[in-house]
Amino acid sequence: MYVELSGINKSFGSFQAARDVSFVLAEGTLGALLGPSGSGKTTILRMIAGLESPDAGDIRVGGVRVNDVRPSQRGVGFVFQNYALFRYMTVFDNIAFGLRSQKAPKAKIQERVGELLALVNMEGLEKRYPGQLSGGQRQRVAFARALAPSPRLLLLDEPFAAIDAKVRRDLRSWLRGMIDRLRITSIFVTHDQAEAIEVADQIIITNGGRVEQTGTPLELYREPATPFVARFVGDSQVLEGYGRLVGFGGAPPDGQCAIRPEFISVCPPGEPVQYENSAEEAEVVSLAFRGSSLEVGLRVKEFALTAGYSLESGPLSVGDKVKILIFRVYAFQGEKVKLVNNDRLASLGNGYNFAI
Repeated sequence: MYVELSGINKSFGSFQAARDVSFVLAEGTLGALLGPSGSGKTTILRMIAGLESPDAGDIRVGGVRVNDVRPSQRGVGFVFQNYALFRYMTVFDNIAFGLRSQKAPKAKIQERVGELLALVNMEGLEKRYPGQLSGGQRQRVAFARALAPSPRLLLLDEPFAAIDAKVRRDLRSWLRGMIDRLRITSIFVTHDQAEAIEVADQIIITNGGRVEQTGTPLELYREPATPFVARFVGDSQVLEGYGRLVGFGGAPPDGQCAIRPEFISVCPPGEPVQYENSAEEAEVVSLAFRGSSLEVGLRVKEFALTAGYSLESGPLSVGDKVKILIFRVYAFQGEKVKLVNNDRLASLGNGYNFAI
């Protein structure tokens, strides 16, 4: 493994920002530190970079313990959230800054900056200043500057946070392509799960300074290990006392679960329900247009649920009484999570298959 953290702890006064943090990242992969604000992800990134020192534990990069290695000697490139470009330097000089600090020959600097300008599609803009660039262009310059000294590891702190939504989507695809092309091990911080799921090979979910779970985007989405992950990943809704729902009568009276919109099927009003005995009565309380589908707010007993509804399924209006099928839930069992299927549907055997 190329990046390895073992038993990392870090406190700022009485606040513990990292609690026994351990994870590994393979060489050439792109990892995401994902979590809410204050969950410790930026502190972890800064410790890897050497900008903060752990109180306990080991950090290894390429098999070498780097706890006592100066940031400038770790072979790490860092892209800051606010770009941190020098306003009074041109694009060329910003990219060349690290190489000049290393006292690289002028010919090498010229060649390397030219390569990076081509890599980030900024050729012809080398004489401009940061104030003359768009947000997306400034981010590309920051990316090129971090790559200029040929680092072994690239770290990015919320690299898309200061960019508008459309440019952010484009830059995510661009970054993923660059990482694949360069095969440089990289870690980025984000609180946007869609961003992490789209871009990362591996996601490390943080909460309260701890690592809740690590895995591929698909693993985390389909197999959340803790109630926090089940709530945080996906558009999950948390229900208490879900045993009152049809098909989940075996749950404890105060049992909690997370349920996602894709676990619910809304039957069009007036149409026959295929699994009538497994269906719930529900009332449509809200509708929101989401392009190819509707987001449907439902009242089921005392529960408020959200489901998707295809525009091809027929008309639907607020106030309609409908039947819904709830296929499964993520049941909370202490600090663990279990996927529980609707037992009435399960009793049908191979007659149904509601895969996620």
